[in-house]
Amino acid sequence: MRLGLALGYWGRGPDPRHLELAQEAERLGYDSVWTAESWGSDAFTPLTWIAAHTSRIRLGTAIAQMAARSPTTTAMHALTLDHLSGGRMMLGLGLSGPQVVEGWYGRPFPKSPLTATREYVDVVRQVLRREGPVEVAGRFHAHPYRGEDATGLGKPLKPITHPLRADLPILLGAEGPKNIAQTTRIADGWLPLYWSPTRTDVYEASLTDLPEDFVIAPMARVTVCDDVAEGLLPVKAMLGFYIGGMGHAKRNFHADLMARMGYADEARRVQELFLAGRREEAVLAVPDAFADEISLVGPRGRIAERLELWRKGPVTDLLVLAPDPHTLRILAELNS
Repeated sequence: MRLGLALGYWGRGPDPRHLELAQEAERLGYDSVWTAESWGSDAFTPLTWIAAHTSRIRLGTAIAQMAARSPTTTAMHALTLDHLSGGRMMLGLGLSGPQVVEGWYGRPFPKSPLTATREYVDVVRQVLRREGPVEVAGRFHAHPYRGEDATGLGKPLKPITHPLRADLPILLGAEGPKNIAQTTRIADGWLPLYWSPTRTDVYEASLTDLPEDFVIAPMARVTVCDDVAEGLLPVKAMLGFYIGGMGHAKRNFHADLMARMGYADEARRVQELFLAGRREEAVLAVPDAFADEISLVGPRGRIAERLELWRKGPVTDLLVLAPDPHTLRILAELNS
């Protein structure tokens, strides 16, 4: 199981520790470093900055939101950074949810998410292969565009710049069972949001007949500490925000996933409290057991024991959310 460093997205401003952590991860032999975006900082610019200050570690977006860019624009970002970094780029994509897509990006959330995702990946692949002009007569992505308001002057184009790699890896952040199953067919890897090494049966039906070298790369917060309950608080804060705030009461993919993982009543309660403005209570309502399953928290010995569970399953890459170089070093030692 390879290790990756997950930096996430910025909060109020840039985190001055991110470059230091990325450089330390490279020095320690981590395979990859990943950036993200929500509705603030973008995923590609910080990754480019990290690329300029590292030499070996692979660079991934986990995730770049599809609604933020047309698929050809995303492909341009990926092929450009792949050239600048010497072939280290990995493109992680996600559809996000209707609250973000319509509220932030001002675009309709697709009524058929699987079709929209499949078309998006098809366009990106065509750009990267550069076998001919991009042509897709899709429901959500049409190249050239031929809608009722089109000028009729659009023509199929292929990228001026020759991509460095036609097989640049594409990974998808998918949560629903059908979306995960489709990911195994159209992508090179899957970026699970929550992964419990003791509940792999939750995904079993979607992960049959995996292609060779298919990547499964979940994120997990790692905190080396003596007090497990205290160490779980940041995990619970993240879960409270995603389950309670990243969606609507009637449509929240994160809450649905928590329910499928055996915590339906608890997910509903977290949502109710968060949407009622009782955010601190919502965080405390996240079960310690759930937060503990999807993270690695506690003394070194406890983390070593639990890390073995992750290594025994189908996970190929563990993307570590770690707060400091010390934690990165300990995990590198335990995984060697």
